[in-house]
Amino acid sequence: MNKELIINSSNEGVEIALLEDKKLVELHFEKGQNEFAVGDLYLGKVKRLMPGLNAAFVDVGYERDAFLHYTDLSPYFRSLLKFTKLSLDGNYPWGKDFGKFQNEPEILKTGKITEVVNHKPEVLVQVLKEPISNKGPRLSCEISLPGRFVVLTPFNDVVAISRKIHSADERKRLQRIVEAIKPKNFGIIVRTAAEGKNTAELHNDVLDLVKMWTDIQNNLKGAKAPKLIMGEQDKTTSILRDLLNESFQKVVVTDKKVLQETKDYISRIAPEKEDIVSYHNGGSNVFDHYGITKQVKASFGKTVNMSSGSYLIIEHTEALHVIDVNSGTRSAEVGQEQNALATNLEAAEEIARQLRLRDLGGIIIIDFIDMKLPNNKKQVLDAMEQALSSDRARHTILPVSKFGLMQITRQRLRPELNISTAEVCPSCNGTGKIGPSILIADEIEKDIAYLINQGHRELTLHVHPILEAYLTKGKLFTSIRAKWNKKYKIKLKIEKDTNAGLTQYQFFDRKTDDLIKI
Repeated sequence: MNKELIINSSNEGVEIALLEDKKLVELHFEKGQNEFAVGDLYLGKVKRLMPGLNAAFVDVGYERDAFLHYTDLSPYFRSLLKFTKLSLDGNYPWGKDFGKFQNEPEILKTGKITEVVNHKPEVLVQVLKEPISNKGPRLSCEISLPGRFVVLTPFNDVVAISRKIHSADERKRLQRIVEAIKPKNFGIIVRTAAEGKNTAELHNDVLDLVKMWTDIQNNLKGAKAPKLIMGEQDKTTSILRDLLNESFQKVVVTDKKVLQETKDYISRIAPEKEDIVSYHNGGSNVFDHYGITKQVKASFGKTVNMSSGSYLIIEHTEALHVIDVNSGTRSAEVGQEQNALATNLEAAEEIARQLRLRDLGGIIIIDFIDMKLPNNKKQVLDAMEQALSSDRARHTILPVSKFGLMQITRQRLRPELNISTAEVCPSCNGTGKIGPSILIADEIEKDIAYLINQGHRELTLHVHPILEAYLTKGKLFTSIRAKWNKKYKIKLKIEKDTNAGLTQYQFFDRKTDDLIKI
């Protein structure tokens, strides 16, 4: 699979498109004023406790207080409170070695928030979900610092290996390496990208993250809540950090500053891939050049067409998303059951792409075409799991039910991406109304009379094909065009224009082909 990252910079922000085998699978927008990205670290102040919800509301500078549930406090919440307070005061008993930090006892998993949060303290928090609709950000005190190969988690000594690494020997190898290089008081989660990496590569990643934790400690000194302590990397480097591998073939940028930042980042994490970064300085828009604009227009909206003639209907409600699979004009020569299976398999791949592209989250219900054979239903489930295997958002897929429905839950971290693909109607200019069609011939004749008075004798009239048929229908000497030619003693030629609105028309000079403005 070939991956390409196209980055289009403008005054309004940065648009980022991820292509897999030339097909658009992710689209991101980074606006200059965007705040509260997932992964940002803030110094927040607890404003009020909600015992009934077992949660607290925390001021992190957003118009609405952020939400912090007890289950997101982390077992090491007391250690985090102690670390925050000492760092704010500039008091570092552990010096430069965080391994000497004395952890506090863990909190109970089933405890109450009023038992561990008192006196409205200031605490370091991490954004778990961006503000969605009228809700503030959701926070977590389980601090995690993601690197390319590992994720660093302060205040614990746990080592975990990604479940996507299936080889038992590889898991044992990584476990031995990480336990040897892991600093005290830090837990490490080994990411899927670490598979096959050597000790030096993993150690360098750990050292970078430990330095990041030291920077966070220094940024806390003297800070006043609410304050951003450390922002997540920009979307470009975040995608490269998570996805950069041998399948990445190209990174194209349109801004020289972003070009240099991207090259610097890649040269640091994967020097052998530095040559894949290039600068687009062509006359055309970079999204047009790589066919992204056309894919966006075809992929967003209520109806999504597939190459076989089948299509999807995607509906959004307050509670969930519903996707209906339709066979459309697909040929059914192989039999109803096989046709349903082929359509559903194609739909599974497109639905997985749509989930990533639109960043749909929450509950998703898919109404597949009914299949009778259990083995066919299992094939559709396997196809959906395979198609979503590269999705970075956590998700759960249930088998196709006896009603032909598949249920999916997908991690919702950001607002759903909505792009309007509708354009203003050229006939009505968005009003939804046009002039009376029965009078269109009279309107054209009136303009012909005007142009004759202006000295035009040889005219070409461009109209919609339906209007062309109306004006030229009948025998040679009985059509409306023939009557106009005879009445005004002119030579009028009528041509079809498929881009014209139903009641639109334009006159051109037959000798010069110039448009005649009326």
